[in-house]
Amino acid sequence: MSLPQFAPFPDVKVRQNILPSEWTVYLDTWSSLAELHLRLGDAQFRNVVSEDSSSLTAFLVSYFHELPNDDSTAPQALLLRKRSFFLLHRIYSGEFVPTSLLTLSFLSDTCRIFSKSAQFRLLIEGLWKRKEVAIEKNLQIAKNSLIRNLDSKRPEEASSTLDKIVPLLRISTDAGSYMLTGSDFLDSLCNSYILASSSLQTKIATIAYLGLTSLVEGQRPNFSLLSDHLFSLKANGEQQAKASRHSLIADVVTNTPLLQKIRDKAITPETNRIKNLAASLDSFQQSSVARPKKIVRRKVDKGKGKANDEEYGHGVSQEIHVHRMSMISQIQDLFPDLGSGFLVKLLHEYNDNIEEVTAHLLENSLPPHLANSDRSEQLPSQPAAKPHFTPRPTPPAVERRNVFDDDDFDRLAVDASRLHIGHKNADSTADTVLADRTTAPSKSAILSALAAFDSDDDERDDTYDVEDVGGTVDSATPSAEGADADLRDKNEEALFRAYASTPGLFTRDAETRRGKARIALKSETGMTDEAIEGWGLMIGRDPKRLRRLEGKLATFSGQQTQLASTSWRNTPTGSDAEGTDTAGETRDHQGGRGSSRGRGGRGRGRGGFGRGGSVAGPNEEKGTQVSRQRKEANKGSRANHNRRDQRARKMARGGLPG
Repeated sequence: MSLPQFAPFPDVKVRQNILPSEWTVYLDTWSSLAELHLRLGDAQFRNVVSEDSSSLTAFLVSYFHELPNDDSTAPQALLLRKRSFFLLHRIYSGEFVPTSLLTLSFLSDTCRIFSKSAQFRLLIEGLWKRKEVAIEKNLQIAKNSLIRNLDSKRPEEASSTLDKIVPLLRISTDAGSYMLTGSDFLDSLCNSYILASSSLQTKIATIAYLGLTSLVEGQRPNFSLLSDHLFSLKANGEQQAKASRHSLIADVVTNTPLLQKIRDKAITPETNRIKNLAASLDSFQQSSVARPKKIVRRKVDKGKGKANDEEYGHGVSQEIHVHRMSMISQIQDLFPDLGSGFLVKLLHEYNDNIEEVTAHLLENSLPPHLANSDRSEQLPSQPAAKPHFTPRPTPPAVERRNVFDDDDFDRLAVDASRLHIGHKNADSTADTVLADRTTAPSKSAILSALAAFDSDDDERDDTYDVEDVGGTVDSATPSAEGADADLRDKNEEALFRAYASTPGLFTRDAETRRGKARIALKSETGMTDEAIEGWGLMIGRDPKRLRRLEGKLATFSGQQTQLASTSWRNTPTGSDAEGTDTAGETRDHQGGRGSSRGRGGRGRGRGGFGRGGSVAGPNEEKGTQVSRQRKEANKGSRANHNRRDQRARKMARGGLPG
């Protein structure tokens, strides 16, 4: 005996024109047909499914495609959904699976509907192992289409195909690994990300994240392929950063937990390379790329719970809530002969699941303690509700007061001349107001204010500010904050010593944080890793502060690598120091014996200042006395111009002894 054929599930436009009573009949008919097909044997069921024009597969394709647009919560709709899932589960668990149920569109529809079902996830994993070739063939067609559209000048044409792939990648890690096998698809995603709109960029980043995470999940993680893809994304990100453009890796790292998942999965010693690579991608996190997160409003726990009233017999509370009564009324619409007390037992047995209660009633598969109970049992009458709070007396009205209470107007003691309606002096003009001097200040008040004004005291004296004197002024004050200031100076000194000796100690990475030097610095200063790294970052950006710390904290260690010369050197202008012989020293450097002026010149010849004596020589030598006499006699010829006499006149004019 052949079973009746399934009619395809209608679309939204057709369903809107169907009356509710007729639609309920249609749902019951589909549910009954699904139940009949589920009761068939394996051989008969396979024959029904393997038919070329099978009405069952056509119904499943149309039903799961239209189900996301059907928000009906009627028991018939829920029962049909459950039995349709059973039919799909039986088909996917068998050896023969129709090709129409392996297409990308059908897989995408079912994955979107059962995205939170762990049972469906296991079903897809088993289906992939048995029908891997057929599924990959359909995915390859979609993959080639995506690469072609993403590499074109209009990447928006790939948006519809991306919408179909996302639900499948969320459920199946095998699909994600297949899509990222090879570098052509990921390269197309990187190239199209620059030209795509903001909505398409979100889809591209989602596809890249799901594909990369599928490589570290599952039974056999592929860290080698993941490492190659991360290197490619990093190179693309560095290239886009030079051009001041956002890259795909920056979006993925900033808006997805990819790096955290890699750190959680890479726990074996051979995965150190991928962990270091993931740590290097932290630099691509950018606040400008971050998308606003959806605000999740969590219910505040006020410490309230369900009341534990006395229970009768079967463990059901006497107080029946409104939502429980609505469940009872829904089930009584299908089974009007059942009592409310019996339905309460069923709901309590199956955790308030109306769909499960209805299924067990239809299949007559209730447990013995419920099947043998009285089905016409009613709930007992509810006692009158007692007030939980004792009434309190109404508080007296609060008397409100303000600043105008008990003033002249409140006590009616104001002069009537001060009262006016509307604008005061409405007929006054600017000339009359300026001519009125009754409220003007007196001349003596103005002069006293001018006398108190100091025109030279208009600016603050910043001569000894810390920024101007290079940190030589001690800004610490002997107050209650002295201990905190000493602690800050101590910490700053320790941080500066560490920064001067090992600048790499302030690097923000996991290896440095776990190093012994960083741990010692944290124990010495009592600061966290973030505070130490922030101090190093700010000191690198503020060279003025670094110089101030060097002048404040740098000390002489006893090692001098350079010795400065202390000998006298003549300046280019010919000025000499006090008590020195400028001419003789300069001539010693300008020429040798006799120089270019000959024996009669001012060199070291006979009669000069060289061998014959010097004014700075010993007093007992004869040459020194001769040179001093010669110098006094010839001052005028050597451009002295009586400087001593001129100085005496100048000092006399100043009133000083000369």
